[in-house]
Amino acid sequence: MKVGILKEIKKAENRVCMTPAGVEVLIANGHEVIVETDAGKNSGFTNEMYLEVGAKIAEEAAYVFANADMVMHVKEPQPSEYGMIRKDQIVFTYLHLAADEQQTHGLIDSDSICIAYETIQKADGSLPLLTPMSEVAGRMAAQEGAKYLEMAFGGHGVLLGGVPGVEPGTVVVLGGGVVGMNAAKMACGLGAKVYILDMNLDRLRYLADVMPKNCIPLMSSPATVRKLIAEANVVIGAVLLPGAKAPKLITRDMLKLMQPGTVLVDVAIDQGGCFETSKPTTHTEPTYEVDGIVHYCVANMPGAVAKTSTMALTNATLPYALDIANKGWKKAMQDNVEIAKGANIINGKITYKGVAEAFGLEYTDINSLI
Repeated sequence: MKVGILKEIKKAENRVCMTPAGVEVLIANGHEVIVETDAGKNSGFTNEMYLEVGAKIAEEAAYVFANADMVMHVKEPQPSEYGMIRKDQIVFTYLHLAADEQQTHGLIDSDSICIAYETIQKADGSLPLLTPMSEVAGRMAAQEGAKYLEMAFGGHGVLLGGVPGVEPGTVVVLGGGVVGMNAAKMACGLGAKVYILDMNLDRLRYLADVMPKNCIPLMSSPATVRKLIAEANVVIGAVLLPGAKAPKLITRDMLKLMQPGTVLVDVAIDQGGCFETSKPTTHTEPTYEVDGIVHYCVANMPGAVAKTSTMALTNATLPYALDIANKGWKKAMQDNVEIAKGANIINGKITYKGVAEAFGLEYTDINSLI
């Protein structure tokens, strides 16, 4: 199979979907790899490094789209790319379609095979291709929350770890999954008082066992959220409904309960955000204020630490990319239900229920197509 590695064109996105080491493995398995020129530059991987392992370098994205059987990205295809995607071409990347109606219709019209990293799912419910970026984003969330508490950025000037004689700041983490756990770990490491909320009692028991003593796991409820955000310095939104829109856990009216200069970090923004007042921001303009509350809603947080993120992502995606390249998408899905769960749009048909429900469109079971 011919596999295309595309350069990211989303603003301030510095990652690349495959390292030279990953490309070498694909080539060793008999596949041809076409890398768009400078695709890996911002992650520290030069064109020469890809050439050394046997890849071909293409001068522009149009050549990659025109010649590859499968194209890989990190972020979702941008509007300028929709028209280049060919019928039956495999598009393997993060899609987050439930929060993006324009992209959904663009990919339906392309008649392509769209497999989303974020909905590939193991039997235990874990999301293996979302996990590494969730780990990065969760750890970054605590760092960014601490940074934007500084008064120069509109925060109310609290040092999360405090100092002797001064109590530490308070961090509230909504969601006890991979993002939430990593955010809480980092916030605890800074010395903050941390509350982590979840609705799964088994998960809360696990968190109570493994988290530091300055982390307090609590059952989530609207009343608990209202109580805690009133004392919080940083609130981190870390909820996830796989492939579907994130629930709105903090409404605009609830902002009135918070101290001016509180920082909201919405890691769920790729899935529409879990705060009613959230809107996507970028690394160049990461924050805005609503009613005196600082909002950090960068939609590609791991792009700020591109080298770490690219290596972690390749570690996770390579086995699946290799399986699809070796067998073709249909046989790969027949043999591996995890890949079948990644099917979001197949030849114009929506095959992921959360996406169909988000826009009131017809849903087609992937099993009827493979």
